[in-house]
Amino acid sequence: MADLQELLRQQQALAAQIEEARRTEVTGAITKARELVRQYGLNVSDVFPSGSGGRRRSRILGKVAPKYRDPSTGKTWTGRGKAPKWIEGRDRNQFVI
Repeated sequence: MADLQELLRQQQALAAQIEEARRTEVTGAITKARELVRQYGLNVSDVFPSGSGGRRRSRILGKVAPKYRDPSTGKTWTGRGKAPKWIEGRDRNQFVI
C-alpha cells in the first residue's frame, strides 16, 4: 500500500490529467458548436432565445409600494429587508399606511 505522500502525488497527477482532458473536450465542443452555427446560419437569438446573448441577467423587479410610515419623520418602509430603527421592536400595525 502507498504512503500518504505517494497518494498526494498521484492526486496531483490525476488533477492535471483531468484539467487537460477538460480543456481538450471544451475546445472540441466549441469547435463543433461554431461549425453548426456556421452550417445553419444561426445567430445569438436562435441559440439563446431569451435574448440574453448567453449571459444571465437577474430579474428586474418593479418598485414595491411602501407599507409602513413613521409618523414623526415621514420615512417609509416596504416591509422587505431589515427593519429600520424606527420600527424595530414596536407593533407594526400602528405604522401601516
